[in-house]
Parts: sequence; structure tokens; C-alpha cells
Amino acid sequence: MTASSQRAIWGSKIGFLLAAIGSAIGLGNIWRFSYMAYENGGGAFLIPYLVALFCAGIPLMILEYALGHREKASPPLAFARINRLWEPLGWWMPVVAFFGINLFYAVVIGWCMNYFCLSLNLGWGADTEAFFFKTFLQTSNSPFNLGGIRWPILGGTALAWFICWAICYREVNRGIEKACLFFMPLLVVLTLILVGWSVRLDGAMEAIRDFYLKTDLSRISLLTAGGRKVWVAAFGQIFFTLSLGFGIMITYASYLPKKTDITGTAITTCLVNCAYSIVAGFAVFGTIGFMAKAKGVPFEEAIASGPGLAFVVYPEAINQLPMFNQLFGVLFFLVLIVAGISSMISLTEAFSCAICDKFMVSRRKAVSIICGIGLIGSIVFTTQAGLLILDIVDHFINNYALIIGGILECILVAWLLKSQVMRRHVNESGGVRLPSLWDICVRFITPVILLIMVGGALLGDFSGAYGGYSVKALLLFGGGMLFGTRLLSFILSHVPWRPGKMEAEHDPSDEHLLT
Repeated sequence: MTASSQRAIWGSKIGFLLAAIGSAIGLGNIWRFSYMAYENGGGAFLIPYLVALFCAGIPLMILEYALGHREKASPPLAFARINRLWEPLGWWMPVVAFFGINLFYAVVIGWCMNYFCLSLNLGWGADTEAFFFKTFLQTSNSPFNLGGIRWPILGGTALAWFICWAICYREVNRGIEKACLFFMPLLVVLTLILVGWSVRLDGAMEAIRDFYLKTDLSRISLLTAGGRKVWVAAFGQIFFTLSLGFGIMITYASYLPKKTDITGTAITTCLVNCAYSIVAGFAVFGTIGFMAKAKGVPFEEAIASGPGLAFVVYPEAINQLPMFNQLFGVLFFLVLIVAGISSMISLTEAFSCAICDKFMVSRRKAVSIICGIGLIGSIVFTTQAGLLILDIVDHFINNYALIIGGILECILVAWLLKSQVMRRHVNESGGVRLPSLWDICVRFITPVILLIMVGGALLGDFSGAYGGYSVKALLLFGGGMLFGTRLLSFILSHVPWRPGKMEAEHDPSDEHLLT
């Protein structure tokens, strides 16, 4: 909050847009989307992916923008104004995002920072898999065997938290906005350089043609169990990649002026995010195709998902380059760092804004305390068991916490508040008008799809323990995280609001339309 009682606003439309896009574009756009496309029919995956974008992604993005803009509040306050009993959900979204995601997200950025330095002399050596798991992470054999702290990782993690603190410490129009005005153009330029370089490598175009663009429509048939699984995966990827269910977009939209093109901005955010994933895929497939040809192995044996793609496969591909290996490595890990930091600051902002709204503390104090707690909480992920705990926590968040939050969000806004009320607010704010079809999406289509996703996740977990972990480990780290964040949300929701805070705030200076 500013020194006055007025809420800060974005300095420009492009500043808000870049901040929202920066939140949406993260590490998953680079290593998660590409592998999912490969695993689910190549170019055919784009069909359910785009359907998911228009049936769930854009409608939910508009819903979160509209809610934050209408109430000029963080998720807890916005939800409480609609129905006081729903305030715990408003807390759960940023609490889960911060304690469930941001704690380990900072550690992954710390990995990237270490590998950025290792790129200068290809310090990962010839056996990149052994280096990552045995030398760099020194991964233990059990999530209960924490082992020692990996000090280089803790150092990178601390630097990530410091950068996040330095940006979020200032008001949004002077901190996050200015940072994103620098970070996002830089990210686009670096990514395009990486793509241009990758597609020119020997074997790159063949891999792109045969494994990325080749369309196998049989893989997405709704008549088969495998095809239906692809559709659920596509909806899941859209939901996660757009930062929906985190409370971020509600928070960011709360800083918008009264006259704002909510629909147009939401559509732009979604389209740019998805376009970035598709473009970045050319770099991923091109580089792996080059490595596969250089080593004389099938593409199927070369590609990997998740961290393995970034910290095992890519370094191995960089080793195979005939020249400029170090420069290519520096570019790649710099892209990951910039994408990661832009998402990390948004996860921090959502929680710090909620704390400021509830407890009326200064922004600087809230951000300082939160980032300090974040650094301490991240330490467990810098231990030798960090990767295993991260894997469990990430599974429970992605498959349960965020999706359940999205379902309840649809019920609250579309049914209790009434979708027509929100649609009228969007249309009165100016810009692209929102059609009545949006009501159908947020009332029926989107929540039904999300329910199917939760059901699929439950079915998979009941049929066998996720990742081969013990039930005890899953309950302690996964279930414990869900229970702990839910308990904290319940406690925070029972702290009384300052008198008058529950009434909507209006700022007369908000009347202009951002340019």
C-alpha cells in the first residue's frame, strides 16, 4: 500500500500485461510443455491444448481478472466480500502458492544459477546424469534421509530470494512493473536467439518434423482411454501454465484502474503464454534432435521430462556442440533464470498483498518478513532429499490443491455471486465485451473438466503409490503440506478485518483507461 490509503495502480497497461505474462511464463513452459507434446501425439496435442485454452484457460483468466478488479482486493478480502464463509479459500490460494510452490521454486532457480556458472567451463563433465544426481544434488535414497545441506544450492536459493525481495519491496508500479518491463523483453529476445540457434543444428529439423509437428490424431481420440487421458493432460497444462488458482491474477488485477479492458487483456495474456510455449518447443526439440543424431541414439532415448530435461539432457547436448558450447549454455540457463524469477515474484506478491490487506502492515515490512520466511522454508529443499520432497509436494499441489481451488472459485463466482453480475462488471469496465457463452464455461464446462482431472488423479494414486514412494512419505510431505496450508488459511481467516475494510474501496483517480 502507498503512504496514503489509496491502493497502488499499475503505471501502464503494458506494465500490467507484461507482469501477468511474466507470472504465467515459467519453467514449465520450457520443460513441461515440450515433453507433454512429445508424449501425447506431437502436433495433435495442440488440438486439445487449444480447446482447453478457450474452454477453461481464457474463461478462468477473465474470472480472476474480473474478481480482483471488481473488489480491488487480494483473494482473501475479495472472497470474504462475496461471502464471509469463503474467506478460507481466498487464503488457501496464495498460501498454497507460496508455501507449496515458491519454497521449492526458489531452489530450482538456485539450480539454474549454479548451472549458469557451470556453463562457463562446462563444469558438469561428460556424464551429465551422474553429475546432476550424484555430484550436484547428492540425492539421498529416501525423502526421510535429509542428509546435509548442499551449500552451493542454498547460495543460489538465497540469491533468488534476495532478487525477489528487492523487486517486491517497492510498490507494484515501481518494483514488479519496472522489473517485468526489463525481464520480459529480455526473455523473448533470449528465447528467439536460442530457437534460431537450435533449429540450425544438424538433425534439429528432422526431430522437429518427426516428433514435434507430426500429427497423430489417433492419440487424441475420445473413444479410447489413452485419448481421453491426453485431453485431461491438455486441460491440466493450460490450468497450471497460466498461473490459475494461485491468487496471482486476482492480486495483479486489483491494481488496475476502473476503466480497463479486462477481456482483451486476459485473452492477450493467455495467447502470448501459449505462443511462448509453442515457440520454445522448437528450441527443445531442435537441441535434443541434434544431440540424438550426434550420439547416434533414437530421439525417444534422448528426451526426458521435468528437471532431467534441463539439467541432464540439455547439458549433454551442449557438450556435443562443435563450438560456442559455453555461450549456448549461458543463454539457456539465463532463459530459465529470467522465466523463473518473473514467476517467483508473482507468487510472493499474491501472499504479501493478502497480508497487507488483512493486517494493515506496510508493504516493505510484509515483503521482508515473507521473503525471510521463504528462505528459511526453502532450506529443506536444498538438502540431499530435496529433489524427492519436491517431487511429492509438486504432485499433490498440481493434482489436488490448485484444481480444487479452481473448482471452488468457479462455484463462488459463477453460482453464489452469479456469473451475470461479473460479466456485467467486465462489460462496464470497457474494451472487448464478454459474451454470455462465458457464463456457460465458468458455470458448467470448466468445473466439470477440473472435477474429471481430480478424479483421474485420485484413481491413479489409489491404483499405486505415486513415484514408488512409501505411503508414509506421501502422507507426510504431500498430505501434510495440504493439511498445513489449509490449517494456516483457516487461522488467518479468523483474524478480524479492520472496521470498514469489508466494504469495497473506490478511488476517484481510477477513472482513466490505461494507455
